[in-house]
Amino acid sequence: MNITARRPHRSARAVPAVIAVVAVMTLVTGCGGGSVAAPSAAPVTTPAPSPSATTAPSPPFDVVTGLDAPWSLAPVGSSVLISERDTARVFEWTATGDLRELAVIDDVTHGGEGGLLGLAAAEGELYVYATTAAGNRVQAFALSGEPGALALGTARTIIDGLPASGTHNAGRIALGPDGMLYVPVGDAGDPDAAQDATALNGKILRLTPDGGIPPDNPTPGSPVYSLGHRNVQGLAWAEDGRLFASEFGQNTWDELNVIEPGANYGWPVVEGAASEPGFIDPVAQWPTAQASPSGIAIVDGTVLMANLRGESLRAVPTDDPAASVDHLTGAYGRLRDVLLAPDGRVWIVTNNTDGRGDARPGDDRIVSVDAGDVVP
Repeated sequence: MNITARRPHRSARAVPAVIAVVAVMTLVTGCGGGSVAAPSAAPVTTPAPSPSATTAPSPPFDVVTGLDAPWSLAPVGSSVLISERDTARVFEWTATGDLRELAVIDDVTHGGEGGLLGLAAAEGELYVYATTAAGNRVQAFALSGEPGALALGTARTIIDGLPASGTHNAGRIALGPDGMLYVPVGDAGDPDAAQDATALNGKILRLTPDGGIPPDNPTPGSPVYSLGHRNVQGLAWAEDGRLFASEFGQNTWDELNVIEPGANYGWPVVEGAASEPGFIDPVAQWPTAQASPSGIAIVDGTVLMANLRGESLRAVPTDDPAASVDHLTGAYGRLRDVLLAPDGRVWIVTNNTDGRGDARPGDDRIVSVDAGDVVP
């Protein structure tokens, strides 16, 4: 499989005449964290976009092409780590525009929506959410080396045995501004368990980075931070500390929620806003055919939401979530994740090779967009 990595722009607003490097990466099987693959063919250069004025937005361009069902992005300094759901591979994109296979995560079981899912990096560690034969788990790997030459150490388990199934595995983990690890768990095909406070299905968990239970969690001794979820797919914090979460509905409404500790978001009793006592309504909702929201990022007071069925990047103001604008609708197909990249641009991840989309030449890809084009 050919994977193309474009050399980055030196400025978030300028498009210099640099080159893209195409590297054919070899698949490493049966290796643990830290294995690195070498290119199997010489790089091939392709022309860069024409330069534009530094004050003008630059057009979208491909950062990487030829990925296989990419799922998550995690910045580490000037590098960005990329997960592939079905191959269990983790790549490092470097600030020089190179792409190197960092590792293949062991014991990952692919099936339906399961596989290698979310990544989160902080404090010299990479946290990885993945599906195994024994359920979903979160592991932490020590990150060594400098960006551009990162390596993974031995895995340690943070939490395992989480509910898993062919659908609704959640998995978009994130480290919060409080230093805690937030772990969304899907209902795993058992909707009623989302209302059972003793079950982990349909919850957002809050753990210490070592897997302990923070003493200020809503219920003492419990990792559950919020309940009544179907399948949370994105987490991001606003500057004022509010935690936003995107969530797949079933047949009627997809949701954007503000997560409060101990709150119940209604699934499966309600879907979307119902004004039912005891449940928290979403701050915004969309028909499922227009959304299927996945990863989110907050940039300058705007939630940027990658939509799968809706095939758009949705911009939702944090102070007025009912007002939203769609960008790039249909331009790249299904969108899985979004990131404010180290270069100051917005990166979006397509998801057209996972069996549910229509793959286009070069898919799947990471596309770089000028932040000024998608953030008011």
